[in-house]
This record gives sequence, C-alpha cells and structure tokens, in this order.
Amino acid sequence: MDLYYIEDDLNIASVVKEYLEGKGFRVTICDTLKKARQALTERVPTFVLLDWNMPDGRGDSLCQWMRSQWSELPIIFLTVRGDCADVVAGFQSGADDYVVKPFALEILYSRIQALLRRSGNVAKQYLSCDGIMIDQNRQSVSCHSIEISLSAAEYQLLLFLMQNKGKTVTREKILEQVWDIKGNYVNDNTLTVTMKRLRDRLGQPACLKTVRSVGYRMEDTI
Repeated sequence: MDLYYIEDDLNIASVVKEYLEGKGFRVTICDTLKKARQALTERVPTFVLLDWNMPDGRGDSLCQWMRSQWSELPIIFLTVRGDCADVVAGFQSGADDYVVKPFALEILYSRIQALLRRSGNVAKQYLSCDGIMIDQNRQSVSCHSIEISLSAAEYQLLLFLMQNKGKTVTREKILEQVWDIKGNYVNDNTLTVTMKRLRDRLGQPACLKTVRSVGYRMEDTI
C-alpha cells in the first residue's frame, strides 16, 4: 500500500518511513506542498500523513484540496500544533484523524489501521498516468485535475490501457476487449479514429505511446 508522508523535517520523516515500511507500506516523503500536489496528481496513494507547517504553505489548504479531489482518501494530520483550535481546524479542513507530536509510532500505526478498516484501499478506485486520472467509481477522467469529457468508446479505450499500464497491448486485443466483447464488431479503422480523438482530448500526452505495427502502451514518463 502506498503512503504519502508530507513532512519537511526529514529526521522525523525518515523514522516514520522506516517504521511504516517495516509494516508493509511503501512510503513516499514530500517535503513541500508543491511536491505533494505533483505526487498526488501522478498517483493516488492508499493513505496520507500530513504536517501542518510546511515551507511553502499550510497543510490545511492541501487537505482541503485533497478532500475536494478524492472525497474518500484517508488523511491524518501529524503535527506539533495541538491547540484545540488547530485540531478543530484540521478536522474542518477534511482530515479523518489528528495526531500531535511527539507521538508513539505504535499508536500512529494503530490509528492508520483503524482508519483503513473503515475506508478500505481507496487507491484501487483510481488509475493514473502522468497526470491523467480515472475515477472508476464515477467513471470520470481528469487531466492535471481538469475533468475531461470522453465518449463511451474513448473512456473504455483509456480504461483498458490504464489497466495494462506499462504493457504493450496489441490492436487485436484492444478491439476484442473494448468492442468485440460487447458484441460490437468494428473494423481496425475504428480504433485508429477513436485513438486520435482520445489523444486530442487529452492534449497529446507523451505517456500514451504507439508501438509501431503492434499496438499501444501507456507508461509514466515523469
């Protein structure tokens, strides 16, 4: 499970990272809000730990943004700010829990486990590649946080490529899975036209590659 830890104190971050990786998480540390936004745009994690005071802004603003983008994403504030007003503000900004430094690693892990039991692995809902993101529950697509309107065929084509990210998928397999499996028999030119329209709608993304004489592949380039 992916966990993003947004923290500018690398001493604290490294201790938490080592402990949680020992529990099976893959931890990515972001020491600025800018890096955090970039990472979140590229891939939605299972969980987020968030500090309040960051070099380039306040954690509550990022929390509000995350909650507006991914309503089910589990978020815990992990901060030295323990005043009642700060705790209330943290929850109001969208956090699910609030842990005040200093803290025991075992207690933090227990809170993470408790929250995951309630929320599940929300990251499975989202597929992403270089800022292109599919919300499978809503069947919606966004590109760098801007929602993109796709036709049903364009959406299914993108979804199939995302589900096979990093693999080259043949044109025959795409035709079979996107069209023929539903009884909609089409010719090879239909895929070419649909792919062109999809690329246009997504702004000609570099991550959507043509493998000459074979098919297509989506892979992260950032």
